[in-house]
Amino acid sequence: MARKDIFGSVMGPAASVANVKDISAYAVRGASRSIMQSFEELSKSSVVDLDPALVDTSFVSDRMDDDDEAFQELLAAIRERGQDSPVLVRPHPEVSGRFQTVFGHRRVRVARQLDRPVRAVVKKMDDEDHVIAQGQENAARANLSFIERTLFADRILKRGHSPDTVKSALALDDTTFSKMRSVTSNIPERVILAIGAAKSVGRDRWWQLAKLMEPPGAGVRAAEYVAGADFAQPGSEARFTRLFDFMSVPAKRPHASTKSKETAWTPDDRSVRAKITDTGKVFTLALKSKEASPFGAFIAGKLDELFEAFRESEMAKKTGD
Repeated sequence: MARKDIFGSVMGPAASVANVKDISAYAVRGASRSIMQSFEELSKSSVVDLDPALVDTSFVSDRMDDDDEAFQELLAAIRERGQDSPVLVRPHPEVSGRFQTVFGHRRVRVARQLDRPVRAVVKKMDDEDHVIAQGQENAARANLSFIERTLFADRILKRGHSPDTVKSALALDDTTFSKMRSVTSNIPERVILAIGAAKSVGRDRWWQLAKLMEPPGAGVRAAEYVAGADFAQPGSEARFTRLFDFMSVPAKRPHASTKSKETAWTPDDRSVRAKITDTGKVFTLALKSKEASPFGAFIAGKLDELFEAFRESEMAKKTGD
């Protein structure tokens, strides 16, 4: 599947890395900068051919899983007519001589697989500019699911960037940003990754699942469920639905212990009734009727004698007498 050429004037022959000019005039910084304006500035930059083996992925991932069919279409299109639009990379902040992809990860993969150079614009930028450019380009393509964008936002925040940076990168309003935070606060990341990209599942359904995960212990319960065989489904949408349905049913409370035994005793004249309850750790003798009180007092007065008789009986059992 061919990508729309958003760079316009960069279709000419690529320059060498050695001859590329400093393009620091291109800046993504600032929430008010539109993605189209950024692309227009980028289109004026020099394009170079890079060895894809020298290009690493972004320091923050924005995809949960690749659409293999879409990748194969892109691979076929670039094999047939070449790479229509360049990727954006920056000099690697930690490794000299290498580069880090800002956006265009699949085009880099295609170039690596076809054993061809990848056409790229090289731009010096800090981490904040990097994530804003990466997020805005993804927003322009509009092919990331809600949960992929949500995880991307969460990973940016965990790296110390501000909520304003996240909102700028993903063009978020306050309501959507708030629901994203609710999702990642209540649903463990391992559960989200087990579900997958779920392309057709939108903001409100994920938020509803997050609400189901608010009770204490719900996250652990969900994590145990997604690790089981019942959860395994061939599509991420189906896996989302299965977990949603499971969490919609309240957890069963453990049944009361069935170990206790109850018996009853009464003399032939039925002058007193005794209810005996034995849980293994607690033995209860409850007496009823008019003679219950004097009979109970009589038993209580004989407890020392009865206990001594019990000890002698237990000793006799051990010695075989």
